[in-house]
Amino acid sequence: MSEFVEVTLKYLTKWYVVAVVLISAYVISEAVKAPVLRRKLGAKPFTNIESDGYFGFQLWRVLLDAKKSGELVDFIKRRYGLLRRPDVPTFTFKIVGINLIATKDPENIKAILATQFNEFALGKRQAFFNPLLGDGIFTLDGEGWKHSRAMLRPQFAREQVAHVQSIEPHIQVLARHIRNAKGKPIELQQLFFKLTVDSATEFLFGQSVESLRDASVGMVSDDFKGKAKFATSFNKAQDYLSTRALLQQFYWLVNNREFRECNRNVHEFADYYVQKALEASPEELEKTSKDGYIFLYELVKQTRDPKTLRDQLLNILLAGRDTTAGLLSFSIYELARSPEIWAKLKEEIYEKFGSGDESRVDEITFDSLKRCEYLKAFLNEVLRLYPSVPQNFRVAVKDTTLPRGGGPDGLDPVLVRKGQSVLYSIYSTQRDEDYYGKDAEVFRPERWFEPSTRKLGWAYLPFNGGPRICLGQQFALTEASYVITRLVQLFPNIESHDKGPYPPTKCSHLTMSLQEGAVVALY
Repeated sequence: MSEFVEVTLKYLTKWYVVAVVLISAYVISEAVKAPVLRRKLGAKPFTNIESDGYFGFQLWRVLLDAKKSGELVDFIKRRYGLLRRPDVPTFTFKIVGINLIATKDPENIKAILATQFNEFALGKRQAFFNPLLGDGIFTLDGEGWKHSRAMLRPQFAREQVAHVQSIEPHIQVLARHIRNAKGKPIELQQLFFKLTVDSATEFLFGQSVESLRDASVGMVSDDFKGKAKFATSFNKAQDYLSTRALLQQFYWLVNNREFRECNRNVHEFADYYVQKALEASPEELEKTSKDGYIFLYELVKQTRDPKTLRDQLLNILLAGRDTTAGLLSFSIYELARSPEIWAKLKEEIYEKFGSGDESRVDEITFDSLKRCEYLKAFLNEVLRLYPSVPQNFRVAVKDTTLPRGGGPDGLDPVLVRKGQSVLYSIYSTQRDEDYYGKDAEVFRPERWFEPSTRKLGWAYLPFNGGPRICLGQQFALTEASYVITRLVQLFPNIESHDKGPYPPTKCSHLTMSLQEGAVVALY
C-alpha cells in the first residue's frame, strides 16, 4: 500500500471517528434535553410513538406511492386508526430520520392555528414552493405575510363577492361544451378548471384568459405566450411541489427538467398580465378599474417590481382557480351518485330562481344564494368530505407544547421542539366518528340541519382557521353556488359514469381534486 493511500485512510478514519463522536454527542444531548424541557413546560411523553423500523425511509416510499395512486389522504386517515391508542389522535414518527408530529385533534389544530399562532410558522414552505409561487401570501411568514394579506383583503370584500353575474358569460361557454356531448358522458373537472381560471383572471386582473373558448365550441380567443401550456404546466408543477413538501429537508432532490420547464411556462403566462399592467399609464389603469376593484392594477400603484407582482398573482390564481374547481368537481361527482340529493337541490333552486327558459338569472345574487339552505348544507357536506386543502403543516419557532397527546390517557400536553414540524389532517378530522357519528363516511347534507353540527368548532375547518383563515372563503362559496345553480337550471338530468371505487381516488397536490375526473352525463 502506498504512503499516499495510508495517509488518506488515516485522515478519513480520523474524520469518521470525529463525525461519529459528534453525532453521538448530539443524540445524547438531545435525549437528555427532552426530559428537561418536558418538565419545564409541563409536558408528558407521547402516548403514541410510531416507527417503521427504518428511520422513516420506508414510510417515505409508501407516502410517495400513495400520492401517485391517489390514496395519500386516505392512507393518512387510516394510519390514525392503526395507532396503539387510536383514541388519542396525535402521534410522533420519523420520516427520513426526521422527528415529526401528526395530529387530527381539533384542540391541537386550534393551538397551532390560533391560540399559539405566534409559536408556529410555515417553516421551509417558502423553499418548497418558491420555484413556482415565489414570495406570496401562501409562502410568506411574518411582516411579508401581513403586508400581503392587507393588500389582498379589499379584493374579497363583500361588495366584490356580490358581483356573481360576471360569471354568467363563462357559464354560457361551459354550457356549450356540455351540450356538445349530447347527453353522453363528459369529463367535467377539466372544464371546471378552465371555468375557474377564466373567472379568476377576469375578477382579479380585469381580463379573462378565456380558456373555455376553443374550436370545439366554435369560439376563439386571443393567444399569447404561455397561455396554451399554462393549465397543464400549473398542474404538473403543483404535483412536484407537493412531493417536495413530502420530502421535507430533502425537498431539493425534486428539481428536474420537467419541473423547471413547467415553472417557466406558468411564469410566462403570469408575466403577460404583469407586463400589460406595467405598460399601462395611471390614467389607463384608473379607467380600466373604475367599475370594480382589480387586484393587479391596485398592486401596481404600490410596487412596480415585476417579480413581486408575478408572485402575488400566482398565489391568488392558485386559490381562485384550484380550490373552487375542486369543490365544483366533488359536488358534481356526489350529485351524480345521489338522485335524491339532486332532486332536493333542483326543488329548492327551481322554487327560488326558476328553471330552463324560465330561469330568473338576475335574481341569483350573493344574498339570495345565501338563503338557499339546502344548497348551503350540500356544499358544507362536500367541503367536509373533500376539503380543498386536506392536510397542512406548521413548524415550531420555539420549544413549546401542544395541549393533548401525551401521558397514559393522551390528555396531557406534548413537547414540540424548536424547528419541529407538526402535520395536521383536516381530511381525517372531518371524517372522524367522534364528531360526525357512525355515518361519518356517508355523504349526507341533512346532517347540517341537526343540532350536533352547531357544536363542531375546530372539528370543521375547510377554510383553515385563526389569523390565516382563507380570505377567499365567501368568494369560493358564492362562485360554486352560482355555478351549481345555473347547471341545475340548464340541465335537469344527471347520470354518473364513474367506474372507480368509492370513496374516489384523489389528487393531492397543493389542493385536492379527483384523480380520475368527474365523468357524468348532463342533459
